[in-house]
Amino acid sequence: QGVRQISRRTISTASRRQLENKVPEKQKFFQEDNGIPVYLKGGLMDSLLYKVTMGLTVFGTAYVVYQLGVASMPKK
Repeated sequence: QGVRQISRRTISTASRRQLENKVPEKQKFFQEDNGIPVYLKGGLMDSLLYKVTMGLTVFGTAYVVYQLGVASMPKK
């Protein structure tokens, strides 16, 4: 009977405590006009992800241009 009671407790999806709604705070934060673009307002991680994405984009573009140049030159 103890195992049945434990399994019933772990499968239950009912929340024991209510989580507070933080959406209005986040909306105020992201809609604030402080000169920072929305995609960078999340802090350090947003900035890091943006820089990595831009770096990969520049590298990928340069690599594609290089490969097009190699493909356009006939081999002897």
